[in-house]
Amino acid sequence: MHVLVTGHQGYLGTVMVPLLVERGHTVVGLDTGWFADCLLGPAPAEPDALRIDLRDVTADRLRGFDAVIHLAALSNDPLGTLAPDVTHEINHHASVRLARAAKEAGVHRFLYASTCSVYGAAGADAVTEDAPLRPLTPYAVSKVRVEDDVAALADDDFVPVFLRNATAFGFSPRLRADIVVNDLTASAVLTGRVVVKSDGTPWRPLVHARDIAAAFVAALEAPEVRVRGRALNVGTEANNVTVAQVAETVAEVTGAEVVITGEYGADPRSYRVDFSEARRVLPEFVPHWGIRDGVVELAEAYDRHGLTADALAQRFTRLARITALQRAGELSETLQSVPAAAVHRA
Repeated sequence: MHVLVTGHQGYLGTVMVPLLVERGHTVVGLDTGWFADCLLGPAPAEPDALRIDLRDVTADRLRGFDAVIHLAALSNDPLGTLAPDVTHEINHHASVRLARAAKEAGVHRFLYASTCSVYGAAGADAVTEDAPLRPLTPYAVSKVRVEDDVAALADDDFVPVFLRNATAFGFSPRLRADIVVNDLTASAVLTGRVVVKSDGTPWRPLVHARDIAAAFVAALEAPEVRVRGRALNVGTEANNVTVAQVAETVAEVTGAEVVITGEYGADPRSYRVDFSEARRVLPEFVPHWGIRDGVVELAEAYDRHGLTADALAQRFTRLARITALQRAGELSETLQSVPAAAVHRA
């Protein structure tokens, strides 16, 4: 297929594009380039790409594609809380406009990167796709709204699929350090301490970046009757763990000391997830990565590529990176790219 991947220079996109190419698909990326140089280790091979803000995409840009894989978003809760209006403009409104433009352009399949955080505070039972959605942050709210609005576009010629990813972990050349496994492993490698600032009790479903990529490939290639309009949880029950359990695994692998400060108190976001529906609908998708495997991979990559505390705090933390681009005059308050000439004059 001829596939457009939005956010191809992000944490997940950098892992997903090579797998799509390996499967024989022709890939074009679409990205603002905010994180293009946020690399740990060698730069990956790049597909042909459109450098364009998601808010500016029109149907004309999408003609000729068989599928759109939509990963691009303001992608964590601290950033969403800082700028909730911009989060909804990009994550919700621009995503729905993208889907409508894709349908107008004759794109047949639209794969959307949603999140298991739509379940919010879900109680003790593992939730299925039919569970009530209780999003607790602007980021999660935006995902729920996109699912609702884009599902209404489904018909015989337009096949949206909503992949509710568990919290990602694992190495990517364009690393994210502001997600729990990656963060705690970095803390262990750099300081010898695994510092947990909550009380460690919240449950989190976790999934490796490569397993997310494999799930998207399976949904892209599955018969449309199986996936049209479906929301599917992406992950594996074995990776439903508490934050404290993640910390203990990191400590076992690295030899670091676990320190639970509790300074942030109890995190209300706590949920376990049932992934059996994805196994039924996408039998080709088999998750391979356990948390311990991911910690080993991350610790080795951090050491091999010389991760530093400064890079961790600046290049690989989404909120810090975006605020740095704003301070440099390269992004406006509404996260619009500022032309280079304007930056120079400033």
